[in-house]
Amino acid sequence: GYGHTVPLSDGGKAFCIIYSVIGIPFTLLFLTAVVQRIIVHVTRRPVLYFHIRWGFSKQLVAIIHAMVLGFITVSCFFLIPAAIFSVLEDDWNFLESFYFCFISLSTIGLGDYVPGEGYNQKFRELYKIGITCYLLMGLIAMLVVLETFCELHELKKFRKLFYVKKDKEEDQVHIMEHDQLSFSSISDQAASMKDDQKANEPFVNSQSPTSNDSSLNN
Repeated sequence: GYGHTVPLSDGGKAFCIIYSVIGIPFTLLFLTAVVQRIIVHVTRRPVLYFHIRWGFSKQLVAIIHAMVLGFITVSCFFLIPAAIFSVLEDDWNFLESFYFCFISLSTIGLGDYVPGEGYNQKFRELYKIGITCYLLMGLIAMLVVLETFCELHELKKFRKLFYVKKDKEEDQVHIMEHDQLSFSSISDQAASMKDDQKANEPFVNSQSPTSNDSSLNN
């Protein structure tokens, strides 16, 4: 939010809160879904192609690809738009235009520089729509670049330094408890099956040894 357009009434402020609570999560879900689909075609498949087809190291290809993708993103969404804004906006120089691009695409949005606010701005409505499309595409490109850099092997190793390590003794205790529970349940099932088998067996009249001896004598 740049802050140059704000709700003034109580109803407008309440609506802004409700709209933000619903709209921001849906926007994040939309961006996440789009980025996950784009990164497959932009990052993973090209790296895998050069790795399999040309036999280059996957880590080296991933680093070069990330650097090239970052350079293209900076050129297409920072340098070139900054030059365009410096021409379209009368009061902005190249540094101020680049500052606006960075503040906007980094989601800071201070609002000290807002394009299309001049009274003599030609095609202001079309200009605003173009800025909205630029911000949306630029934000997606920034997320794709960040996700690409996060998938690098070196950064993954660096991120593991901040992970909470699990205690092996606690894991072994949980495994032993699970095994004991499984063994006890199996033994209980076996005991119940034996009881059922004994109950279903037919009764056999046992003969005394004296009767057997008499039958043999006869």
